[in-house]
Amino acid sequence: VISHFSPSLIQHLAPSLPLQEDFVYHWKAITHYYIETSDDKAPVTDTNIPSHLEQMLDILVQEENERESGETGPCMEYLLHHKILETLYTLGKADCPPGMKQQVLVFYTKLLGRIRQPLLPHINVHRPVQKLIRLCGEVLATPTENEEIQFLCIVCAKLKQDPYLVNFFLENKLKSLASKGVPNVISEDTLKGQDSLSTDTGQSRQPEELSGAAGMEQTESEEEPSPQMDDLSTSLDNLSVSSLPEASVVRPNQDYNLVNSLLNLTRSPDGRIAVKACEGLMLLVSLPEPAAAKCLTQSTCLSPLLVFSHKEDASAFPGKRALISFLSWFDYCDQLIKEAQKTAAVALAKAVHERFFIGVMEPQLMQTSEMGILTSTALLHRIVRQVTSDVLLQEMVFFILGEQREPETLAEISRHPLRHRLIEHCDHISDEISIMTLRMFEHLLQKPNEHILYNLVLRNLEERNYTEYKPLCPEDKDVVENGLIAGAVDLEEDPLFTDISPENTLSNQEWLSSSPPATPDHPKNDGKTEVHKIVNSFLCLVPDEAKSSYHVEGTGYDTYLRDAHRQFRDYCAICLRWEWPGSPKALEKCNLEAAFFEGHFLKVLFDRMGRILDQPYDVNLQVTSVLSRLSLFPHPHIHEYLLDPYVNLASGCRSLFSVIVRVVGDLMLRIQRIQDFTPKLLLVRKRLLGLEPEGPIIDHITLLEGVIVLEEFCKELAAIAFVKYHASSTP
Repeated sequence: VISHFSPSLIQHLAPSLPLQEDFVYHWKAITHYYIETSDDKAPVTDTNIPSHLEQMLDILVQEENERESGETGPCMEYLLHHKILETLYTLGKADCPPGMKQQVLVFYTKLLGRIRQPLLPHINVHRPVQKLIRLCGEVLATPTENEEIQFLCIVCAKLKQDPYLVNFFLENKLKSLASKGVPNVISEDTLKGQDSLSTDTGQSRQPEELSGAAGMEQTESEEEPSPQMDDLSTSLDNLSVSSLPEASVVRPNQDYNLVNSLLNLTRSPDGRIAVKACEGLMLLVSLPEPAAAKCLTQSTCLSPLLVFSHKEDASAFPGKRALISFLSWFDYCDQLIKEAQKTAAVALAKAVHERFFIGVMEPQLMQTSEMGILTSTALLHRIVRQVTSDVLLQEMVFFILGEQREPETLAEISRHPLRHRLIEHCDHISDEISIMTLRMFEHLLQKPNEHILYNLVLRNLEERNYTEYKPLCPEDKDVVENGLIAGAVDLEEDPLFTDISPENTLSNQEWLSSSPPATPDHPKNDGKTEVHKIVNSFLCLVPDEAKSSYHVEGTGYDTYLRDAHRQFRDYCAICLRWEWPGSPKALEKCNLEAAFFEGHFLKVLFDRMGRILDQPYDVNLQVTSVLSRLSLFPHPHIHEYLLDPYVNLASGCRSLFSVIVRVVGDLMLRIQRIQDFTPKLLLVRKRLLGLEPEGPIIDHITLLEGVIVLEEFCKELAAIAFVKYHASSTP
């Protein structure tokens, strides 16, 4: 009768009960309910069970606060010794009375969250906790979903505090026995042996002492009897609790139920539940326990479920909602791999590579439909921008570019088919596809991964076989002292530049305030050409009649200097760990006889650069943007090949400067055939800057826009060359 009184009234009537008596009283009140009740359909909220459970928690917290740190009190001893959590699990599993599962989940969650002493090492805690974990996420959108995720997350948090405890939650030993043909029924001796590992308080030994026994969970049908508490077991039978046993067969992929239950809840229609489940997984993958990492990647559904199926998502890309959903999930995968323990991170990234990149993305990128190519390239571009995990980035780079690092040959440029196809798409008949693919490569080049630049460019420049080696002769000494490299063609002597007057170039005096001091010996030990000559070479490439920026304020060379300084600093920070040389490889050690091929990537970029006067404005902007990005890298061979106009090119080789020289030669011939060329050029520039309203269509618009991009690009290259020189000459 007393069990139906309110707890507060009971406390008032018997305020002096010792804590243990009080604790036992509340537990007995719960067990008596099952013995006395004849109505098992009334909801648990109509009973005093929730109040009794709350009182038990309060007593346990009070007991811990009154004792020295780490000391187990008699109430906690009682809970462990009498296997109260096991009994509660059984009641929660049967959900008797209705809503009991919710109450049990709350009790477990608060117990683990509010008690400071480590409870999970106790076999009479971690075993029922493991069983309760299995009940979570079995059915989505259940009334207990919120309590389930709170419980799972508190377990994850406890494991994060003490990572070794995760070994109690790995059940791989049992599965390995089953796979060897050992029956799933574990003998009574085994179970007794497992319990005999406990001390009187139920405290089990450390995982390394268990020899795998802690991982061998018994199945429900062979479970030892519940604690002998009056006639509770008989009452439970009467309430048909035992008619709901767990499957006695070990389910596949259930070795790490904590992971699988969380994975199930990531599919919850309630976004808050799904996010909490994702947070729990994030904690688990970061645990530094190798056994857990191995089990997580080999014995759970985490790897395959992280990877979207083609059927579910690739076909839904036209839908905004599906795209946002996909990108959110990819971002989560990226963060998960970033936080994961190393072996787990590698395994998860490889799963994304094989199942998503190769299984889903590659067929989309290799298709012939222009709309399909554009859509899939746009998605790849977004993924490239989004990825931050080094391990996932590495897998993505290998997927896009392959792993080759030896110099390319023209005959073998299709060795990695996807790389070949993507580079070809930089010069696609569809301008949209070209621009999108070039953008993807531009963002790829900004990623902190050395293989990207090496695979695309550096492997072809290693031997400097784009140069022709001419040792200095005594008669060349005068030329050297006058500031020219022996054998190099001075711009003023080039037939294309006969009409450039000296006043068009910047004098040495004008550079004194900003340039490093010139040295008497022109070809320094590091092979650098003097900066003022390089800057002038680029600034003077476009003839006066083809220039229009000096008519418009704010389009001068100085704006490029500021940008180049900031960008070069950023690129240096990226390349710092790559241990690049500070000076070019000595020509005596280079294999200059080897045939030079600039590589597929630079070939396509140079080809497009050569057509700058005949391509749409947006394409030209993107081509020059990628080339300027490449020029910023602080590698001496890249600097020499892309930014030194005075390098002695070997026969049949081209450099960025030589490509531009040919474009300018073509331009000077075409200018003669266009009436009112300079006024039209200025009008086009002002329209592009929004300084003039759009008006009648101007003839030769593509060429005029191309000339403007060319002039700006030359100023940008001059600024980059100056900033790089200044940085390398500053101690």
